[in-house]
Amino acid sequence: MTLKIGFIGCGNMGGGMVRRLLSDGTSALCFDPSDAIMQALKEHGCLVAASANEVASKVNILFLSLPSAEIVERVMTTINGAIKSGCIVVDTSTSKPETSQKLSALATDNGYYFLDAPVSGGPIAANAGTMTMLIGGDPTAFKTVKPVLEQITSRIVQVGGSGAGHAAKIANNMLCATNLILVGEALKLAEAAGVSATDLLEGINASSGRSAVSEVNYPKWILNDAFDSGFTMGLMRKDVRLAQELAKQNGIKLPGFSAIADMWGDSVNTLPDSADFNRIYEFAGQSNE
Repeated sequence: MTLKIGFIGCGNMGGGMVRRLLSDGTSALCFDPSDAIMQALKEHGCLVAASANEVASKVNILFLSLPSAEIVERVMTTINGAIKSGCIVVDTSTSKPETSQKLSALATDNGYYFLDAPVSGGPIAANAGTMTMLIGGDPTAFKTVKPVLEQITSRIVQVGGSGAGHAAKIANNMLCATNLILVGEALKLAEAAGVSATDLLEGINASSGRSAVSEVNYPKWILNDAFDSGFTMGLMRKDVRLAQELAKQNGIKLPGFSAIADMWGDSVNTLPDSADFNRIYEFAGQSNE
């Protein structure tokens, strides 16, 4: 049985995308190295494979949702020989532009396509189908796969050639990391002047200082002490490092962001990698004492 769609990596993000497809009546063949995740997929009615190679050999569209660029490259090197001619690999991981460019060249040499397609919105958006996806790579391959992408995400933006998707995602997460701290500091400043956090957010979100962080993160996960977004401090610290590395590679100085990056690094003493990433608000508050 040949399946059209496959997934390698079915954790919080990949698993959410698979469930979105299932809810839309589309099946996918899945593999994850975690036995617990594989069992959960089976219980949800997903089709599972014994290996990543099995998935690669049976599908025409292959999604990757993996923890790092290094793992993406390792998996792609392993499955390269199994990938079907003409297959379109869609890497939704947060990876590195140079990794995508390298893997796109590998794909071209072996008769298939590789798109970098990092996603934004976290596990809740993955399950709800409301993610944003930034696409880099071959326009023809993107056009072919777009109908499937529209089943799992609400916003799709093609930002350029191979590697552009990951460069754009890194820049986006750099802004998110920065805004989380700056909105927190703005709240502390206003509270010291007698303005409640709730009232300030209402004012900010009606004014020029608003952002997704002030409109979503603070009311949904921070001010109510929920801190259950599903995205961790460790993951955001990784994204912060990716932004620093990309700037260094391109000879770009980012003095403002460098100060923010130091705060994400320094906060490890009080906010472990396992904590919800929105808890950086607590460190921003400490920094103002």
